[in-house]
Amino acid sequence: MSAASPEVPAALRHRLVGLAARTVGELEPTLVPAPLRRVRAFAPAKRAASGSAPLWASLEADAGFRARVARTWRHAYPDLASLVGGVEDDDERAPDDPRSAEVATEPAAEPAPESAAPALPLSADPPAPSWDAAAGAWLHAQDWSVWVPQELDAAEPASTDPAVARLRTRAEELTRALEESRAQAAALTDEVATTRRELRRLRSDADRARAQGRQAAQDAQAALEEARAAQAAAADAQRVAADDLRAARAERDAARAEVRVARRLADARVRLLLDTIVDAASGLRTELALPPAADLPADLVAPEPDAAPVRVGSRGRLVDDPTLLDELLRLPRAHLVVDGYNVTKSAFGGLTLELQRRHLVDGLASLAARTGAEVTCCFDGRPSPMPTASLARGVRVRFSVGEIADDLIRRLVRAEPAGRVVVVVTSDQEVTHDVEADGAYVVPSATLVGWLQRR
Repeated sequence: MSAASPEVPAALRHRLVGLAARTVGELEPTLVPAPLRRVRAFAPAKRAASGSAPLWASLEADAGFRARVARTWRHAYPDLASLVGGVEDDDERAPDDPRSAEVATEPAAEPAPESAAPALPLSADPPAPSWDAAAGAWLHAQDWSVWVPQELDAAEPASTDPAVARLRTRAEELTRALEESRAQAAALTDEVATTRRELRRLRSDADRARAQGRQAAQDAQAALEEARAAQAAAADAQRVAADDLRAARAERDAARAEVRVARRLADARVRLLLDTIVDAASGLRTELALPPAADLPADLVAPEPDAAPVRVGSRGRLVDDPTLLDELLRLPRAHLVVDGYNVTKSAFGGLTLELQRRHLVDGLASLAARTGAEVTCCFDGRPSPMPTASLARGVRVRFSVGEIADDLIRRLVRAEPAGRVVVVVTSDQEVTHDVEADGAYVVPSATLVGWLQRR
């Protein structure tokens, strides 16, 4: 636009800003120029007043925005659009004009604002100049000055009459008020269009909700039918189970009756058999003519002969034979347990206890080396120093602390597993009886003394 802003009258500028504000409200958000995006966020009634500066600047600088405002003017004043030279009608609108789709979806065309100039018949004279026609000419880059009303034309000499000046001022105020009313009407039109679109959306949502409700009702009905079918199947199963239970109880009662009959039959057979046996015994006693029993079995048991048993060793050797000791100790994993003082008092009674222990342990070391048997020698009392050489040759020396050696020997024998060869050397009869009951072989002390003296 080549015309400078000061050359445009205020009334014409006011109309152009109002058309621009209306156009901003109708455009899609993506088509609004960047300087006017904040203006679009204003209320429709306040866009022209609050955003007049950016709107006028965009009209002067942005040819695309000015073309869209021109389309808005053609929709608002279709009768003037055909009179302003070079103006394209509605059928020549660009196919990508976003207003074309909105206009097509409207149920009916809104009536033109009251201020729009009425359509003139073909035979009428050209219309008088008006601010609306001047706005269309300005938007289409034509000479808009020819459409300016004569009473406000800049070429008309200014009147010096105060009354005329007041009338002109009042006319301008009324013109501005009319433009504001038109802007408000346009804003209300925009709100009506928005409300209609929102109503259509709500109706679509309501239709969708009703469809979903119908589908949910159908699903619920199907679930109810399935539940009823499952309930009927459960009732049938319950009836079958009740019939099975009655049949089982009848079978149980029949089985109990059969058991009672079988028990009575068995009792009758046993009684008959017993009576038969008793009668047969009575007949046999009568036939054999047996006298009454005078002697009982216990009266006929004779006393055993009073002879001392002889303990026989391996291969018929007696326990007094020292060779028996060699044979027993050569058995696999044999263990020799010696009652120490029981042996030493019968062989070395004249020596001190310490010498008795030493002589016995030395002799047992020789026996362990010869036979390979495990040897344990038990003494009464507390431990005392023993020869290191004897201990190293496989003789275990144990002292009975808090008990006697006889009890220690009994515990040693009971600790051995069943089946192992355990030989106990002692002349104590109580010890002999106890260890033999536990499975050990017993050799008298004299036998070991004879073996030690023979070596």
